[in-house]
Amino acid sequence: MKSLKELQAQDKPREKLLKKGAKALKDYELIAILLGSGIKGKDVLKLSKEIAKLFETDFANLSLEKLQSIQGLGLAKASQILSAIELSKRYLIKQNKKITSPKDIYNELKDYTTKKQEYFILITLDGASHIINTHTLFIGTIDQSIVHPREVFATAIEDRAAGIIVAHNHPSNTPTPSQADIQITKRLKEVANLVGIELLDHIILTKDSYYSFSDEGLLF
Repeated sequence: MKSLKELQAQDKPREKLLKKGAKALKDYELIAILLGSGIKGKDVLKLSKEIAKLFETDFANLSLEKLQSIQGLGLAKASQILSAIELSKRYLIKQNKKITSPKDIYNELKDYTTKKQEYFILITLDGASHIINTHTLFIGTIDQSIVHPREVFATAIEDRAAGIIVAHNHPSNTPTPSQADIQITKRLKEVANLVGIELLDHIILTKDSYYSFSDEGLLF
């Protein structure tokens, strides 16, 4: 049984990764790095090629049981592979999600509509309006002293965002903006114009509906 350490330097996936980057590796080489070692009578690259073949033929229906049907692939290594795939899927979905309307924002933040406290949320977007990240910045009664543009735009700059959307929930289930909500939006818009990161919307969330400052023409 050969481990990665026992392979010749030119055949080592880790060496190749170090020298050329992950994109230069073949599928089975990436799998070999996840596995780390093979089993008795089957080295890590041979085992990895069998797994890659399964990927090619039935990736959509991949499961622990199907992975374990490969001789030498036990529960631990099969779980590592399946977990890596699932984690990648989740981040790809998040990164590819595009915001095209206030309704998209409401659906994205639906979990916040039943919160008992107010949550102030920042969504950062790239130039094509795809979500970069969703941040909870504040929890508690939202007013001008708590929601400071410094924290909002420091986070947006860190994400290298081209645009932002802010949102907060109203536990009262009334979507009408308060005077404080209007003032906060105005301040954020002013700073957005200064730093060159577009404020695309401010959404107030309730269990049954939402209020969009953009839809109401209150973002100038």
